[in-house]
Amino acid sequence: QVQLMESGGGLVQAGASLRLSCVVSGRTSSRSAVGWFRQAPGKEREGVACISSSDGTTYYEDSVKGRFTISRDNAKNTVYLQMNSLKPDDTAVYYCATVRPSVIVRDVTSCEDEVDDFWGQGTQVTVSS
Repeated sequence: QVQLMESGGGLVQAGASLRLSCVVSGRTSSRSAVGWFRQAPGKEREGVACISSSDGTTYYEDSVKGRFTISRDNAKNTVYLQMNSLKPDDTAVYYCATVRPSVIVRDVTSCEDEVDDFWGQGTQVTVSS
């Protein structure tokens, strides 16, 4: 069974940066695409970024392009989300999830559609204006 542990959230002002970490256990993270997702109060969960397992290709939701960067350190079985120029609209609980093995992702939507049903506790990001 896959276990995920997110960390790195916090309360920051608009324009600040945060780096989220996702430690994957129970499966070598390099064998699966991994995505970051977020859920704001009263809203559905949405995909934010995804990184492929094959060649590390990255995909982003439009509102975070140019501001967020997803990366992975396979030696540490960890996936990161560097978030710069944060906005109040980025306020949400952020989760990471692995994609079912052998699935080839092509965008954030396909990443979200093919996630394993394992979720961590999430990490809260709050951006004040």
